[in-house]
Amino acid sequence: MSGTEQARKIVEGLTDQSFSPGFGNEHSSEAEPGALPQGRNSPQRAPHGLYAEQLSGSAFTEPRAHNHRSWLYRIRPSAAHPPFARVDNGHVRSAPFTDTVPDPNRLRWNPLPEPAPGTDWLAGLWTLGGNGDATQRTGMAVHLYHANTSMTDRVFSDADGELLIVPERGGLLLVTELGLLPARPGEVALIPRGLRFRVELLDETARGYVCENYGRPFQLPDLGPIGANGLANARDFLAPVAAYEDVERPVEVVNKFCGNLWAATYDHSPLDVVAWHGSHVPYVYDLRRFNVLGSISYDHPDPSIFTVLTSPSDTPGLAGVDFVVFAPRWLVGEDTFRPPYFHRNVMSEYMGLIEGAYDAKAEGFVPGGGSLHNMMSAHGPDRETFDRASAAELEPQKIDDGLAFMFETRWPVTATGQAANADHLQKGYDDVWQGLERHFRP
Repeated sequence: MSGTEQARKIVEGLTDQSFSPGFGNEHSSEAEPGALPQGRNSPQRAPHGLYAEQLSGSAFTEPRAHNHRSWLYRIRPSAAHPPFARVDNGHVRSAPFTDTVPDPNRLRWNPLPEPAPGTDWLAGLWTLGGNGDATQRTGMAVHLYHANTSMTDRVFSDADGELLIVPERGGLLLVTELGLLPARPGEVALIPRGLRFRVELLDETARGYVCENYGRPFQLPDLGPIGANGLANARDFLAPVAAYEDVERPVEVVNKFCGNLWAATYDHSPLDVVAWHGSHVPYVYDLRRFNVLGSISYDHPDPSIFTVLTSPSDTPGLAGVDFVVFAPRWLVGEDTFRPPYFHRNVMSEYMGLIEGAYDAKAEGFVPGGGSLHNMMSAHGPDRETFDRASAAELEPQKIDDGLAFMFETRWPVTATGQAANADHLQKGYDDVWQGLERHFRP
């Protein structure tokens, strides 16, 4: 049985009981009865001869509402490993990005080319750009990935930030320390900082996007005047239940630390957590469950109303990074130009497309591709979209043939050298706005 077939079989066996719902909850799970201690976190002797270990995703003294930690009960402690050594970074880069300068021009890329045979998810990770400083836990990075084989006896963790994985083609099975999470196109997976995981493919090939968030962990945005309900519902985020590996054979463990990759070969799998409880956990979320809110009178609302998750900064309302989705929705505004309006933004926007088409771009913006509009770079609908929307009969319109998203960030995104000089960087992107003629008639 191939790795892909085995991963599919595992996913087919998952049920509703294979997940624990609720974003930000204090989850708990045990794969063996009695493995989770009761009444204390670190008993003198943990059940079943396990080792108790805390994984802290925040400082001990952060406010309770922002404190992220999980207690793990594992076959071997994480401390039992040989030294790590530097390995080649491949196409992975980290902030600060200094091999190019921030570019005010509008940039757009086609999808990554097909990967070489034998490329797994980690080997196929390719950095487009970002901002901030990974060593200072500020900013973010945009990565893409393409893969055609599962990670075998290979495990990855990211000490620099949490990873928001957005599949565009091909499903993934994320085998994590805390359990199993399948993520298919139309869903996103959130892997917290430092958690170890392996990526297995559910299809022959896989392609997608990754936001590496160096800053404060993603949280659900406050709803303010919206009230108690709407946007992404906490109960639709699914955490895994405990599922462990008791494997004694060489396993390569790769750790991203301060921008570089380090590796050590263990004599066992570190995915050996038999029970756990806490709030520093991975999630999967179906973007089609996003409760879209919009105008039912006039004008197109600001895209912030489509925010799924946000990483706050030290300035209220100014995010280190927002994750925004343009999910299927109705447009009913009267006397309203319905596509996203022409815009110059103090925030910087990287946009990707999961499926279909985006209602502000008639052509050139394809699934697996992406565009970057840095701060104050003018952008908006192309000429064809403008002409069509300006003359449209304003009947209720359902937008259901596309699923686009955006990583929006407070700082300019500096492209990596490999992205600025990539063969799949589109030439002549500015041409989509040519032909926007003068209509002024005083």
